[in-house]
Amino acid sequence: MTLWTDPPAPPSRAEEKKPVQHAAAPTDQTWQVCLPLPIAALDFAAPHGYAGAAPLGCRVVVPWRSGELKVGLVVGVGSGAGRHRLREAIAVLDAAPWVSPDTVRGLMDWAAAAHLPPGLLWDDLLGVGWELSHLHEVRAVAGADLAPYGEAVPGAEWSRADLFPPALLDAVREQGLLDERFSPLAVQVSRIEAAPLEQVPPAARSQVMVAAQDWQQADPALSCPPHWQAVEGAALTVKQQAAWDWLHAHGPQVSLKAWASGAGVGLEVVKKVVTAGGARETPLPVPPPPAWVWLRGHGSVTSPAAWAAAAGVRPAEVRRLMEGGAADYIFVPVTPPAAWDWLRGHGPTESLSAWAAGAGITASAASGLLAKGWAVQKTGPAPAPDLPAAAVWQGPPLDELIPLSADLLPEAEAWRLHGGRPAERFAALAPRLARLLSQGRGVLVLAPDHATLRRAWDGLSGLAELCGTRAALLSGQLSPRQREEVWRQLHAGEVRLVVGSALALTAPIAGLALVVVLEEGSDAYKLLSGSRAFVPDVAARVAQASGAALGLVGSVPAVESVPLPGRVLPPPRSRLHVVDYANPPQQPELGPLSSVHLTPGDLGYPLSHDLSRLLRQVQERGRQAALLAPRRGYSALLRCPHCEHTPQCPNCDVSLRFHQETRQLTCHQCGHKQPVPDRCDNCGEQMWKARGPGTEWIAAEVQKLLPGFPVLRLDKDRQDDLTPLQEGAAGVVVGTQLLLSQPCPPNLALIGVTLADTWLGVSDFRASERYHRLLRQLAEWHPSRAPLLVVQTFQGDHPALKVLETGRDALAYPAAEERVRAELFYPPHARLAQVEVAARDRDRAKTAAQAIADALHGAGATAPEVLGPAPAAVARVRGAYVYQLLLRARSDARLAQLLAVLDTRSWSARVRVDVNPRSN
Repeated sequence: MTLWTDPPAPPSRAEEKKPVQHAAAPTDQTWQVCLPLPIAALDFAAPHGYAGAAPLGCRVVVPWRSGELKVGLVVGVGSGAGRHRLREAIAVLDAAPWVSPDTVRGLMDWAAAAHLPPGLLWDDLLGVGWELSHLHEVRAVAGADLAPYGEAVPGAEWSRADLFPPALLDAVREQGLLDERFSPLAVQVSRIEAAPLEQVPPAARSQVMVAAQDWQQADPALSCPPHWQAVEGAALTVKQQAAWDWLHAHGPQVSLKAWASGAGVGLEVVKKVVTAGGARETPLPVPPPPAWVWLRGHGSVTSPAAWAAAAGVRPAEVRRLMEGGAADYIFVPVTPPAAWDWLRGHGPTESLSAWAAGAGITASAASGLLAKGWAVQKTGPAPAPDLPAAAVWQGPPLDELIPLSADLLPEAEAWRLHGGRPAERFAALAPRLARLLSQGRGVLVLAPDHATLRRAWDGLSGLAELCGTRAALLSGQLSPRQREEVWRQLHAGEVRLVVGSALALTAPIAGLALVVVLEEGSDAYKLLSGSRAFVPDVAARVAQASGAALGLVGSVPAVESVPLPGRVLPPPRSRLHVVDYANPPQQPELGPLSSVHLTPGDLGYPLSHDLSRLLRQVQERGRQAALLAPRRGYSALLRCPHCEHTPQCPNCDVSLRFHQETRQLTCHQCGHKQPVPDRCDNCGEQMWKARGPGTEWIAAEVQKLLPGFPVLRLDKDRQDDLTPLQEGAAGVVVGTQLLLSQPCPPNLALIGVTLADTWLGVSDFRASERYHRLLRQLAEWHPSRAPLLVVQTFQGDHPALKVLETGRDALAYPAAEERVRAELFYPPHARLAQVEVAARDRDRAKTAAQAIADALHGAGATAPEVLGPAPAAVARVRGAYVYQLLLRARSDARLAQLLAVLDTRSWSARVRVDVNPRSN
């Protein structure tokens, strides 16, 4: 936060009023365009025929390598020199600035002051709009002959650009023979809808069955087959007469074979009877066979085979009946599947899996229903994505908020508000926000982490509706489409209150009047890669460039913000018990927890006797406790008890951390892992001693102390489900500072800091400030109660702890620290930049670092302005040796002069600058 006490000169009013696109531009206009790459802004010529001022803050399409096109952001106007050597930008994508021109100026100013390529910063902070989601069409310029470029070339009519090789288009483009246009494409989505029942194919909504038909309507050959009857008067032989007599006595027969068999004669005999005129065929009705009777009585069946099996007949008999028309196939309507009813009732789904999950069926079953026609897949414009809903405002009505008498915050360009609990701070902030929103102004609220963001959204978003506008949440937790929808609403003027992470810093908020930075001293604002920007610094630049006020709000002020005017709320009620391993205390007001006769070795570690007693009380009373461990894993290191050897990382100059669950040694710098060695590499000793308890160790100790009591862990390696605790169940959670990213368990009675000295033992002048902030945040973690805070430490007299113990307000310690820093020439009384020099060879890195120091001193830098070079706190990381120099200057201008020395020559090692460095 280097801008709060020594801001750069503000832009002139003429610059502030500069239009974005109005007057005609000179033909030799050039633009500076930033791409989301670690490079400086590039100069491009304005598109051919473009008329208007440079579209500052608008996105443009520019040619890149091998014919590739990229989306960039116009961040400035070029000098115009050498325009004939520049490639032309292809098209401007936005009618209105994608990012506010004031925001562009603020970010570019910060990048220049930080000595960084601005592309790094834009890649970190602009999370919307870098993808080319447009229909790209091309055609040849009228009258142009593109035959020399080949046969497959653009013609006189518009055609899709993806039909041609990018290198071909770039070659034609470079000669000025290509017209191009970009049309926005609506996002298309496929959705699964229930088909109307009448449109479901008949084969799907009915089932083929076998049913008995009217026996009288069957084929006569089946229902009334011909029978052989005896006829009198024929001249017959003796055998023939015997056959005739049998037929006459037994009645008609269905076949000659049956007649012959019954009469006991040969088939030839009965045939000669027929020839002699002694018998003739006569159709006679027959009763239905048993198979038909069974089918008639049981209704339809699914198949002929099922009929035959159920009726106990041969398949040939069933086949004969069906061929004779005694049975036939019919279509029977089926009951629509339950999954179809669910889809019809719950509306379209975005995928088959979503339908399957909602209807309680498998994905393959859903796919089968889709194939049969019970559902249809339709593609169409995607509806606007759902956004987080604003909370309901629980505070005073608007007419009580907007009067000036309700706003007790300073009227200044930069101010602060600290102390109290989050709800109290939001209540104090609400009148200022309500007044600005009611005036049609815009407000941006930045949060460093998800927990603070969630609290801010719950506490402030309801104000927007109260003031006639809307609030939007903008962070990396949203999907790309959700962020695009927020951007659309901002451009449409529907949203004037934005609560978000660092990504919200570039949001195009109309009429921005206030930028609120929550917990401005939080290390979570430091981007760990890319630009390494400290977001509050950038926010200060953006606020100044936009003419907006800067508000710093949090549990405790950063030391850099102490000189600002502000308001400090009374500290929340807290209960603190200190276990001082160096000097055991006695606090009668809390009961006989500590005993003065105990020596430091008798206090217990890593769980002191006091903390153990309190944990047992938590178990007995069914309450909740949270223990803060200084590190993840089982222990900070393993040490040989015989020779004190400690296993080291082969890539970094750090000890390997021991993880009990995986039985591995792990480097928390580069990720190297290896099994625990059986013996000491130095002396061969088989025993190891763990040092420096982590979350695994402490959780194991709690489990031994409280058998059967739920013990959960929360760290980078393991995130147990805390839902039971959040619902009020008894238990203990052991974790790192990740605990503070979670809502406080409702029945929390005890918070334990197992070894507070870890936060003080960091090579950073902000270590004690960070320690004090942690204690304040723990004290206010529960929204309404004051759990007992137990701090185990060897430095019980540290001022950062004492101010909390004595009930001082949130400003007390930062103000004292600010006076110390004034004497030592540290922020806010100095501007810092860390120069990091790294190389694979130690001597090379050391020599380059010393050369930089010599160059700085040769350019007039004084001894207080240049500290170092010296090896980094971790002298080797991932195989590279790191040396550091710390530059200290009275002003930003002087710091820029010192950093400019780095550009005077090349160095024999990798050099990286980190303005306002912070240890994490």
